[in-house]
Amino acid sequence: MKTKTLVLVLVVIMMVLVGAISACSANLESDAAGADTVTLTLGAYTTPREAYSEIIPLFQAYWKEKTGQEVVFEESYLGSGAQSRAVVEGFEADVVALSLEADVTRMVDAGLITRDWHAAPNKGIVSTSVVVFAVRSGNPKDIQDWDDLAAPGVEILTPNPKTSGGAQWNILALYGAAKRGYIEGVAADDDAAAQAFLAQVLANVTVMDKAARDSITNFEKGVGDLAITYENEVLVAQLSGQDYDMVIPRSTILIENPVAVVDAYAEKHGTQEVADAFVEFLFAEEAQRIYAKYGLRSVDADVAADTAELYPPVEDLFTIDYFGGWAKATPDFFSDEGIFSQVLVDVQGSGD
Repeated sequence: MKTKTLVLVLVVIMMVLVGAISACSANLESDAAGADTVTLTLGAYTTPREAYSEIIPLFQAYWKEKTGQEVVFEESYLGSGAQSRAVVEGFEADVVALSLEADVTRMVDAGLITRDWHAAPNKGIVSTSVVVFAVRSGNPKDIQDWDDLAAPGVEILTPNPKTSGGAQWNILALYGAAKRGYIEGVAADDDAAAQAFLAQVLANVTVMDKAARDSITNFEKGVGDLAITYENEVLVAQLSGQDYDMVIPRSTILIENPVAVVDAYAEKHGTQEVADAFVEFLFAEEAQRIYAKYGLRSVDADVAADTAELYPPVEDLFTIDYFGGWAKATPDFFSDEGIFSQVLVDVQGSGD
């Protein structure tokens, strides 16, 4: 009898201990906001790395003063598409800062972003840029506009659209300029002519790197005659002492860069509050001025006005809406049956 009673008591004690351990484990995840230190993981595309190197310490100081809590950042920089896929496949970023909306949509579709990320300021678009050309100092190939990219002997760098958001912007900028009648010898609103021009340019592409930053780094090493890239990549390079020039084509696309909290991971880590605050901080004037310092066009009206001389207007600046938004542009151009994919197959086949 005593033995049975002792066993029962031990079972009850074990159940209480298991419950206590489970509760403690849950609290470690759900109550991170109450800890002295919280870790926030940022998954970003490659090009704004320098901007975040200045923005993050400012946010850390702001959050420390506001809450008394230290924020430790873990940062990952990849091509936008690769970063998006990594998050979907299990990389537990609390916040993502990517090159294009379609890469955020991938996380929405996977159930990782559960709130309306467009509810953030400026519909979640934290910075902008435009597609330009980086050319050798003095522009020895005399590259002035898109039509010059199809000239024989021009060696072009542009990243791979399968891994890089920047690459997708590049292709859409080129195709849009052709369709809108800004390519000499290409009739406006003629898809066949635009595709033929795209094929001519792709035939001159010598390297397709995995990310926009890799592409510009190779250009800086002396590879190629020009790189199709973000305006901010060239401006940042020039700030760091790189000696090459930038050409802004007459017609180009407005690059819109989204930021969002990855709700599923932030909730799991107990970092939702600090993640929301970080995203909000990115739209503050102080952070926006840092984006502008590193070549990105600010979405803050005052900052944009103050830096207007650094960012000249474009004769024909269009947006992703010209292609029906990313929901339409992605399959139309970058699926296996899409325009870019099929033209690339044809170009590679003709080179065999």
